[in-house]
Amino acid sequence: MNHLPGKFVWFEHVSNDIAKARAFYQPLLNWHIEAMRMGDQTYHMIMNGNEGIGGFRTAPAGVPSHWASYLSVADVDQSFAAATNAGAKALLPPTDFKPVGRGATIADPTGAAVSLWKSANGDRADVEKPAIGDWFWNELWTPDAKAALAFYEKVFGYTHDSMDMGAQGSYYLLKGADGKMRGGLMQSTEPNAPPMWLPYVHVADCDASAALAKQLGAKNLVVPPTDIPNVGRFSVLVDPFGAAVAIIRGAAAA
Repeated sequence: MNHLPGKFVWFEHVSNDIAKARAFYQPLLNWHIEAMRMGDQTYHMIMNGNEGIGGFRTAPAGVPSHWASYLSVADVDQSFAAATNAGAKALLPPTDFKPVGRGATIADPTGAAVSLWKSANGDRADVEKPAIGDWFWNELWTPDAKAALAFYEKVFGYTHDSMDMGAQGSYYLLKGADGKMRGGLMQSTEPNAPPMWLPYVHVADCDASAALAKQLGAKNLVVPPTDIPNVGRFSVLVDPFGAAVAIIRGAAAA
């Protein structure tokens, strides 16, 4: 069993209509869904090929649909306490989700929600190139990049590299204790976007997937297909339910 603290290991579509969300994402990303029992509830697990990579769960009353990110930590209770002591807001206290693991959810000091997770079965291994349909990257959009960076470094032990993005300011690359790049952090350039972690899904053709998303009812392409030198071609979309997600064709994709 291998745990990789600092890695984002799971993503969930917290949905106001799971059936309609499935009808959008399954053809868009070639996912399939398997229903599994968790206590007295049914969990809709996202399968990419034969591997579980995330899920759909029902949003609490009044909570808009969104993608939730799960961050692997060595100890959920200790990380939760450290986060709240550093200014995070408690959204869900440490809780056992038998038999799969223990988790908690916070909103960081800039308002972005993130879940803390310790899997009972260990974390998925790192790969050099994510499969098509798998998660490629995770990126924090925040109204206060410096405050967010200080929080994540203090609480979760990240270090960072930075890239100058001109008028957009600095882009921060978060590195775990193992030296691996685990996510990005940037000052939000969308005035109406809430603070959020934005997951990226690897696709074979960014332009084709963006066009298909629009056909399937995506509300908006916040960022149309755009090249990032030496990284790939990406687009950011808002799904029919108001949740933001990014798609990317990695530079090395076949």
